[in-house]
Amino acid sequence: MSKLKIAVQKSGRLHDDSMQILKDVGISIDNGKDQLKASAKNFPLEVFYLRNGDIPQYLKDGVVDVAIIGENVLVEKGQGIKIIEKLKFSSCKVSVAVPKSKTYSSIKDLEGKRIATSYPNTVNQFLEKNNVKANLHIISGSVEIAPSIGLADAIVDIVSSGSTLFKNGLKEVEVLLKSEAVLAVSPLISSENQEILDKLQFRLQSVLRGRQNKYVLLNAPDDKLEAIVNILPGMNSPTILPLAKEGWSSLHSVINKNEFWEVIDELKRHGAEGILVCPIENMVL
Repeated sequence: MSKLKIAVQKSGRLHDDSMQILKDVGISIDNGKDQLKASAKNFPLEVFYLRNGDIPQYLKDGVVDVAIIGENVLVEKGQGIKIIEKLKFSSCKVSVAVPKSKTYSSIKDLEGKRIATSYPNTVNQFLEKNNVKANLHIISGSVEIAPSIGLADAIVDIVSSGSTLFKNGLKEVEVLLKSEAVLAVSPLISSENQEILDKLQFRLQSVLRGRQNKYVLLNAPDDKLEAIVNILPGMNSPTILPLAKEGWSSLHSVINKNEFWEVIDELKRHGAEGILVCPIENMVL
């Protein structure tokens, strides 16, 4: 039986988040310590643990069918690789940073400067777009120390919390791109493995929708139902059930997590009581 070959980063935060979402979609992976690949017990899937920067080439060559990878790595090394799903975790930015002591007013301040980076293609595209010429120093690893040792005037690197920049006396001045984990597919995937991928993507979409929403149960007086229903549209409309207490009903619905607290405040203002909020594991439409 054919197995879908999926690449994930071999270690780090992206690895942990990738393995968690595979677990959340019900896939059990028997991965021992330091294994380079492992098979799922209950789904036709084989996981390859690879260096993040190597994954685009594996996709291009058809060694793996699909990968969970940072979008920033595809921008740098994965031209022609198709993204089929944004996974809404492992968010970061690729940014320009300069020493805190330096004055920075615009992109033109980078003209003629030395920039240290692990993302030369991304930086060159950014500089060309903005008509700026600079000298790149390509570094793999500790890019942030380059200004302090006199190697560069600025850096371009991944920024998550900004704490690494702060510790090295740097400040973020430009954002080249915003990135998150994505599901990317090889152009050489077979039709048989494409069918397995479709099943995996369906599961992923259900989990992602669940993560983006909250299940809400509340009690409300019947004379307030119309106003509350207008606040709680649900997927189609809220479920309304009569309570044993005369003149009262229970409403069940779904709220997008980005609007959650505003909606809760509005519900309370319109007479809702006993509001319970539950996480949603999967949301199948």
